Amino acid sequence: MFAIIQAAGWPIWPLLFASIVAVALIIERLITLRRSKILPEGLLEKVVGELRTSGATPEMVNRVALSSPLGRVLAAGLRNVRSPREVMKESIEETGRAVVHDLERFLTTLGTIASISPLMGLFGTVVGMIEIFGSQTPGGSNPQQLAHGISIALYNTGFGLVIAMPSMIFWRHFRATVDGLVVEMEQQAIRLVEVVHGDRR
Repeated sequence: MFAIIQAAGWPIWPLLFASIVAVALIIERLITLRRSKILPEGLLEKVVGELRTSGATPEMVNRVALSSPLGRVLAAGLRNVRSPREVMKESIEETGRAVVHDLERFLTTLGTIASISPLMGLFGTVVGMIEIFGSQTPGGSNPQQLAHGISIALYNTGFGLVIAMPSMIFWRHFRATVDGLVVEMEQQAIRLVEVVHGDRR
């Protein structure tokens, strides 16, 4: 592996850094965006049951808010449980936007790596081509320098694509996961509003 890095020349180092960052972000998002962590099973039913039993006490609201991202959204509604329907929905929407922002954390960076990696590989290709043409002299070409230029060109192009493809796949996967989680959070928040205001049992 080290021989490949040496053969690829200095343009490979930014690509290596990008690959390390991409792997770290993918692992972090895989751990963070687990459904059980974002939307705990039966949380809404527990909240509704406790609300009917003892009301929205500050202790209960804080406990729900700290439980999960869905809990934060539901807690925003519980804090305004005695307010009109529009105020309750507005507070849920405001907190929901903050939760969505947290769920989308690092996705822009991962998408940027997916987009820029082929360009970084192309830059390495251009550097390799410059070395190839630089090795041409009036007295003939230097085979060793020619081979080095070709290796820089090909290794960087290949490595840029190897980074870009999985990064793009995971970026799209995480975007779809976040969208799905957000839709489910919205549905559960609406159910809470309807239960509080007597539209649903």
